[in-house]
Amino acid sequence: MTYQTLTVSQATDNPKVATITLNRPDVRNAFNQTTIAEITRAFTELGAAPEIRAIVLAANGTAFCAGGDLNWMKAMADYTPEENRTDAGQLAAMLQTIYNCPKPVIARVQGDCYAGGLGLVTACDIVVAVEEAHFCLSEVRIGLIPATISPYVIKSIGESAARRYFITAERFSATTAQRLGLVHELVTPETLDATVNTLLKALLAASPDAVTDAKRLVRDIAGQPLNAALIVTTVEGIAKSRASEQGREGVRAFLEKRKPSWLH
Repeated sequence: MTYQTLTVSQATDNPKVATITLNRPDVRNAFNQTTIAEITRAFTELGAAPEIRAIVLAANGTAFCAGGDLNWMKAMADYTPEENRTDAGQLAAMLQTIYNCPKPVIARVQGDCYAGGLGLVTACDIVVAVEEAHFCLSEVRIGLIPATISPYVIKSIGESAARRYFITAERFSATTAQRLGLVHELVTPETLDATVNTLLKALLAASPDAVTDAKRLVRDIAGQPLNAALIVTTVEGIAKSRASEQGREGVRAFLEKRKPSWLH
């Protein structure tokens, strides 16, 4: 499948990992309708591919993603309310596709990440960023609000930090992003790929089914009140996991001191 604004690849030495790379470096990987549709398609197809165990979201050039493309934003100025809803709905669908992807997703952030780019990053499971990267929720500077990306950003950095950065549009460092919980690993450019590969090694060592179920577990449990219904849900979850094919195989392999079947 060919793409205009992305590259999608599998390493020959590690075909279980797919890399989706934003490939519009001349515009700092700003996205438009084509990019949004292609990212949605790529994550949908790779998420359903049985041979893929993990996905890396990367970018070419000096910036990871500058948010919305200027030409795309110019066109929005003449949209009708219904056209704006449809357009925003496509962006929302893209973010939801990344967030709900059954495969673990690592964001490889090699440069600055602004506005909608933060939506991309916070929809991923793990974020690795270089120390030189900067982040900014810049929408209010041009009279907009970060509404579509807000569920993911707020989940990532919390309500208090979101309140500040949504309304000030301050640029903040990767160090601050890590302190806020947006970035999980802060690295030098020289160690970026090695860190991503270490994380991929850990992901590939785990049960594929358990990783998918663990992702769903976090989505289902986060923010829920700790009550009897939640306890029942968690009890059912571990019972189902223990009875699953990979759950049984993993426990047997551990007791028999051998590698589980998914490592062969």
